[in-house]
This record gives sequence, C-alpha cells and structure tokens, in this order.
Amino acid sequence: MATYFADSSGLVKRHVSEIGSRWFSQIADAQSENTIIASRLSISEVFSAFNRRRRELSLSQTDYRKVAQNFEDYCQTQYQIIEITEEVTEKSRELLEKYSLRASDSIQLASAILTNENLKQANFSELIFLASDQKLIDATNGENLQNDNPQNHP
Repeated sequence: MATYFADSSGLVKRHVSEIGSRWFSQIADAQSENTIIASRLSISEVFSAFNRRRRELSLSQTDYRKVAQNFEDYCQTQYQIIEITEEVTEKSRELLEKYSLRASDSIQLASAILTNENLKQANFSELIFLASDQKLIDATNGENLQNDNPQNHP
C-alpha cells in the first residue's frame, strides 16, 4: 500500500492505452489499496488530452464519452483531489525560479511537495510522484521527492 501523486500524464494512462497503462492501472486499482492523489489542474489537463485524441481521430466520440465519464467517476470516488491554493501558487513560483518547468508542471510539483510535507508531518509514508515528463522528473529529484515514470513500465 503506497501513496502516489499522479500528474495528468499518469492519470491518462488509466483511460487510454499507451506505454505504462497496464502498470498505472494496477497501482491505481482500488483493490491495491494504494492512494492516488492529483491536483485539481489535472482534471482539465486530462480532458484536454482526451479531446486532443478525439480531434486526431485516435479516440472515437463514443469512446471519448466512455473514458470521460469513467475519469469523472474516478475523480469523485477514487482519486484525492488537491486544490490549487495560494500556498500552492507561491510554491509554484519558487519552483519556476529554480527549474525550467512549464507553469502547469510547477503547480503539479508544488501540490505534490506540499502534500508530501503534510503526509510526513502526520507520520505517513512519503508519496511517490508519477510523471512521464523528464524535466518534471528531474525537478522532483532536485526536491528529493520519490518518483517514478510510467514510461519505464511497458
């Protein structure tokens, strides 16, 4: 049983078949008793990814409706959603000044860092940050945050 913070690249893998999908689905399965945490930002990013696939015709309109509803259901029942607070945006700014990150990635990482600090203060295990972006993984390493890349699990 572990706690994972998944950015949108990880969350998408549970709903659309790509490298790392089987692995992420296993760790996110309710029977695994793992906790999946995500930023509120990920909801928009995941819907953006689904719609890009729909526009590119790699996801039919029917399949889009299914995966979108499935993702929405998981957000309500299985994922713990972290809000974008003033503290998150302040931490995000610090990260942007320190690393070459996109704004959205800095929000993801800031959310994970602050969540991890709360977990440690409550004597829980540290979380594992999941992302497929190497710059983001490098930044998590710089922040001494455990991480894994779903792309490494074909």
